[in-house]
Amino acid sequence: MLMNKLIIAEKPSVALRIAMSLGDGKPRTNYVSGVRYYEVSDGSDMLYIVAAAGHLFTIRERGKGDIPVFDVEWVESFKVNTSSYFTKKYLDTIASVGRKCAFFINACDYDIEGTVIGSNIIKYVVNGNVNSELRTDSAKRMRFSTTTRSDLIDSYKGLNDFDLLNFYAGETRHKIDWLWGINMSRALMRAISSAGIRKVLSIGRVQGPALSILAEREKSIKSFKPQPYWKVVMFVKGVRFENKRDKIFEKSEAEQALEKTKKGTVVLKGFDSKDRSVRPFPPFDLTSLQLEANRTFGIDPSRTLALAQSLYERSYISYPRTSSQKLPATLNLPRIIKALAANPRYKEHAEKLISASRFRPAEGFKEDEAHPSIYPTGESPLKLTDEEAKLYDLIARRFLACFAEYAVFESTNVSLDVDGEQYSASGERIKKPEWLDFYTYYKPKVADIPVFASNEKLVQDKTDMKELVTEPPKRFSKASLIALLEDKELGTKATRAEIIDTLFKREYIKGAALQVTEFGMSIYDALSMYCASLLDEKFTRKLEDDMNSITKGTMAKETVIDEGKSMITEIIADFKKNEKQIGDELAKGLKESEVSSRIGVCNRCGGNLVLRRSKTGKSFIGCSNWPSCNNTYSVPQYARIVPTGKVCEICKTPKIKVFRKGKVFEMDLDPNCPTKQDWAKKEEAQNEKAQLDVKKASELKAKEPVKEKTVEEAPAKAKKPRKRAARKPKKSE
Repeated sequence: MLMNKLIIAEKPSVALRIAMSLGDGKPRTNYVSGVRYYEVSDGSDMLYIVAAAGHLFTIRERGKGDIPVFDVEWVESFKVNTSSYFTKKYLDTIASVGRKCAFFINACDYDIEGTVIGSNIIKYVVNGNVNSELRTDSAKRMRFSTTTRSDLIDSYKGLNDFDLLNFYAGETRHKIDWLWGINMSRALMRAISSAGIRKVLSIGRVQGPALSILAEREKSIKSFKPQPYWKVVMFVKGVRFENKRDKIFEKSEAEQALEKTKKGTVVLKGFDSKDRSVRPFPPFDLTSLQLEANRTFGIDPSRTLALAQSLYERSYISYPRTSSQKLPATLNLPRIIKALAANPRYKEHAEKLISASRFRPAEGFKEDEAHPSIYPTGESPLKLTDEEAKLYDLIARRFLACFAEYAVFESTNVSLDVDGEQYSASGERIKKPEWLDFYTYYKPKVADIPVFASNEKLVQDKTDMKELVTEPPKRFSKASLIALLEDKELGTKATRAEIIDTLFKREYIKGAALQVTEFGMSIYDALSMYCASLLDEKFTRKLEDDMNSITKGTMAKETVIDEGKSMITEIIADFKKNEKQIGDELAKGLKESEVSSRIGVCNRCGGNLVLRRSKTGKSFIGCSNWPSCNNTYSVPQYARIVPTGKVCEICKTPKIKVFRKGKVFEMDLDPNCPTKQDWAKKEEAQNEKAQLDVKKASELKAKEPVKEKTVEEAPAKAKKPRKRAARKPKKSE
């Protein structure tokens, strides 16, 4: 009997790939509300493939009341956020098509988020109520790690039972994160409003511990006191040897070692040289890919995830949101390597593996039950952007490298004695590069050390004493903080970069080397003094462990949600008790932050003009006394703005220095300042001059005699000179 089945994909691009892969591969395209959906027959059933656009539903409180807020429900996203209104047409399309279906397949990404997206849609379509219970008797799950045709066909043929436990875990995470965020953020804003200040603030379940990590590092940097120390070094046979005392904190002691060395005789105490094998790096999981893309190309971790998602949706790589470093044999690894051999860029290395039958990868320890590590599918990539091409190349080379032979390094250690002063040097050279030739993005540091013979007379080339100072701990980069959050099991692989972005948006941190702002520090200080549990990573990790227990079936979702509510109730009680003190601390930090980032003085009220960011992400300069003073000025976007300390003599607004696209210029803030009236004229004059220069160049070129190129002068690709038509004789001839 013919059955109508609804297949729900997470993105339109994946919906199209599913439609092209299943059945006869010739889907019919239809539209509802301007949104495409596809029909295809698999012989016995009619398949309708629709696309979501990410989360079509979100959490919202049912009523309005004092914190803590616990009465929440799922609701359509477009009813809550105006920026999500575009999702309405996708939901309307799915609901319309779904009414004629009796069976439902969730083909969203196989992770907790994809399960929540698809499950909520099915509840809405089947029951007309997203807050109803999910029926699994008429629902199945497609599980795939790539969007290639073969994987999608296999996934449909081997449909999984619905992953209800994943849905319970995902729903629990959404509810707890929403409850935590809304209650704590409202408590913060209520505290600062008690000091007479209106400002949007937030503190999430992972955001708090992340801020704590950065603030503690910032405090250790600021409290660090540099201490001078000395190192005594000696050069023999061009090799740099360091005194084994390493850091010497007494100058007289270092001077004594230096003098003793200069006068002494160099004696070889030990020379050891041996080979060591170095295994290839494992294939990428998401975090290691984000770290490596940042190291090699300077790509922001959030951008890396977006690029990887784009490559995945076009079937060029496997699913990127994975924590696995494993490549199971079921992936048919020889097929992938042979497919890569068809690409001229990877032909040499892929064929080397094929000829040696090297199809067993060097894997890492990290595992993910849902997906393998990130790998190229073998599909030939087309029309990639520059960044996409870089990331694909990184993934492809890392994949091939993990099948190659171990590299061999020769490690050498030398020990010298100079009248009791001990010196050592070590170095390494590459004897057999092997996988290093495959993965060209890693260049190990090498230092070749010559042979030192026992009967050899050794002479000092040079001896020196270096004065240095101890250095403070380094600030985290976005990538290194993501790695630390993973080590601490805080957040998820898909949300860590987003959490750090939120810290930037709230102006708690700044800079590529993550520096906590004065305001961010005031948040940390206030919370650590009056609400330390908000910053405690143990609370967050406990909830993470409990949510993982839901997926394993060892804890009920109601138990975990009740536990989260209990934590929130306890923290809010502390907040209310110390609201005034917290508000005063935040107000103080905000004023200090505004002073440190002040562009100049507001010419309306005398407040501080500071650089701010709007809800849409645009930069502007506004008065710190907002909302009582709404003085604002536009500034160039995507630029670094630096105060000059100067004021325009005419309009009396502060002058700023603007760094944008390699250009640096100064400007005042008033768009109507008479000094800017000449800007348009100058630009017009420059355009006229440029056009005149082009015209003159064309005229000069027309007057130049045509010079015939000889064969030697012709381009290298021309194998023979071009034949010219016979010249017609002039009448004068």
